[in-house]
Amino acid sequence: MARQKRSDDWGFPRWRSYGSGRGGASKVRLCDREGCNEVGDRPAPKAPNSPDRWYFCEGHAAEYNKNWNYFAGLSPEEAAKRAQEEESGASAFRKSAHWQWGGPGDGTRSRDEMRALDALELDGDAEFKDVKTAYRRLAKEFHPDTNPDDKAAAERFQKVQAAYEVLRKAEERKNGKAA
Repeated sequence: MARQKRSDDWGFPRWRSYGSGRGGASKVRLCDREGCNEVGDRPAPKAPNSPDRWYFCEGHAAEYNKNWNYFAGLSPEEAAKRAQEEESGASAFRKSAHWQWGGPGDGTRSRDEMRALDALELDGDAEFKDVKTAYRRLAKEFHPDTNPDDKAAAERFQKVQAAYEVLRKAEERKNGKAA
């Protein structure tokens, strides 16, 4: 009597891969950055308007794209035309904002408000009383009177002030008060 061969699908047919047998390593493209062994699954153009691509991991793709100028080499008219074409192709995403799932977070705060909360070192669900206390604490810490001749502290103070103004105006709009 012939002995049965043991299967590797444990009785559930969808667990085995379709059209292939056992073994066989899957082919993975590595990041094109020298010395990186991560999966390179994020294409990036080698030059503006070129079909040639680098393939980077997520971290190196972010580093590569950090200073990328999409409108390099274009006249202001050509840049405006390209920007308008890009916006017209993405109009469906703007329509989704009506249903509250097209924007940042849970839909209760705008991107500017979320950036302002980051500047005040707060979470996205912070109450306005938390905003006030964080603003007072950071304003006291970075005020130019307490840090004379410190340009970094002065810049940070201005960012904290601007962030507080954004959040204060948003709170006034939410409560129905005129700004």
